[in-house]
Amino acid sequence: MKREEDWVIEAQNVSYTYDGNTKRALDGLNLRIRRGTKVAFMGGNGSGKSTFFLCLNGIRKPEDGRICIEGEPIEYTRKGLLAVRSKVGIVFQEPDDQLFSASVYEEISFGILNLGVDESTARREVESVIEELEITPFQDRPAHALSGGQKKQVAIADILVMHPEVMILDEPAAALDPKHTKKVQEIIDGLTDKGITVLMATHDIDYAYAWADEIVLMQEGKVIRQGAPAEVCADRTALTEAGLEVPAVLRIYERLREKGLLSGEAVPPRNVDGLVEIL
Repeated sequence: MKREEDWVIEAQNVSYTYDGNTKRALDGLNLRIRRGTKVAFMGGNGSGKSTFFLCLNGIRKPEDGRICIEGEPIEYTRKGLLAVRSKVGIVFQEPDDQLFSASVYEEISFGILNLGVDESTARREVESVIEELEITPFQDRPAHALSGGQKKQVAIADILVMHPEVMILDEPAAALDPKHTKKVQEIIDGLTDKGITVLMATHDIDYAYAWADEIVLMQEGKVIRQGAPAEVCADRTALTEAGLEVPAVLRIYERLREKGLLSGEAVPPRNVDGLVEIL
């Protein structure tokens, strides 16, 4: 049985309705996220992924239910929201929605200084994350003048410099070319190496299947399936309800099994390299 402290996030019967709408964006959502895990949130547009992320960070307040971070319910006071945002950082799908300072360096400094960290310590932390994420070549440039991939790097640095327990990434590779997509994915892998719990919304089932410790499928503001990638992707009904296909590597594996080219003991691979190993 898991100890209470193993769950970094707990959502209990969470509901939310946007002003002017009658349909709930979140409708009695329940889930728990284990500390230090990589979790992919999947589902069609309007399934509730982004709304749930905004509730996790305290940007939106549920009308019903509650969300606990490290066992403590979010308190919607200035002090309570400051506390939750020091633990839970969010990178929006559109980085322009969160970049507003004159230069990249000032942008990355803004959040940590708002936490009350002294300037000397903040400077060291900012310089460290700038070096780690390879932002040095454009640290003095205006954020609005950067490429999409560079803006995404800066948006991640904005949060990483504050040493969050949880990092939320809403479609981090959206509209990026392959080069910058790879760079962002490398940065995300580095987050998990630090022990940060990473929640990511994505429509890429192949990436989610290979990357995540757990996949959460959402539809109409509810969680319809949560579990290990192999378990979730074996549930074809849930995948169809979420508007998703079976991962390509799993389809190939199943065809090879059907043709008798793989033994019955072969474990379903998570990626192409895994498939090659069992051939």
